[in-house]
Amino acid sequence: MDKTESNASGNNAKPNTSSAQNTGKRYGELMKRLKELHNKRNEARMQNHKEVVEEDKRNKLPANWEARKRQAEWIMQDEAAREEAEAKGEDYERTKLLNIDATEAERIARKKRSKQNPDPGFSDYEQAAVRSYNRQVKNIKPNMELYEEAKEKLGPAFYGDPNTILHGLHEDKKEAIDKMVTNLEKQIAKREKYSRRRMHNDDADIDYINERNARFNQKLERFYGEYTRETKLNLERGTAI
Repeated sequence: MDKTESNASGNNAKPNTSSAQNTGKRYGELMKRLKELHNKRNEARMQNHKEVVEEDKRNKLPANWEARKRQAEWIMQDEAAREEAEAKGEDYERTKLLNIDATEAERIARKKRSKQNPDPGFSDYEQAAVRSYNRQVKNIKPNMELYEEAKEKLGPAFYGDPNTILHGLHEDKKEAIDKMVTNLEKQIAKREKYSRRRMHNDDADIDYINERNARFNQKLERFYGEYTRETKLNLERGTAI
């Protein structure tokens, strides 16, 4: 091979090498871009799954969850402000009223007056149970320090959901159990005072089959007796049409 042919073959090799380098570089850029798109897709998938889980949790919460959460936060802030005022030797109620305008203060006072006697009397057992529950809840004085410790310890399981197993996560303290027992004993003692046995009247008409039926008939008589008395007398005389 002469010198001319050697130079020609060398010149042909250089474009081929340059083309291969460009192809390799472009392939590397495409693979890099493909990897970035793959990572973004995985990140979007994880973020989407996280949002779906959070939305599912929100849908399973009670309807008034946000209101209850705001109320709990307000109670915590109010307790913190009260403790701070007591530490400074200030009257918290007076300090709080200084930051409320006259219209709001009047509304609060009117609301308190309306709640002075909220019990309208006995209507049915369901309403009586609701009033009893609200009264017991109102008398509960929560320990916010223990509340925050339990919330930090349990994490997401603190509020719970249908998939949370609460067994073994919480242990009732002896003081809380004793407090519950004392409260139940007070309720039993209070019920015994009002659930006294009525004396039996031997001269009264027997229109019942047991004590429960007798009480039911007494209620009917109390509410509808004046409207059915004439019909009842006609049935007894045999003159009813």
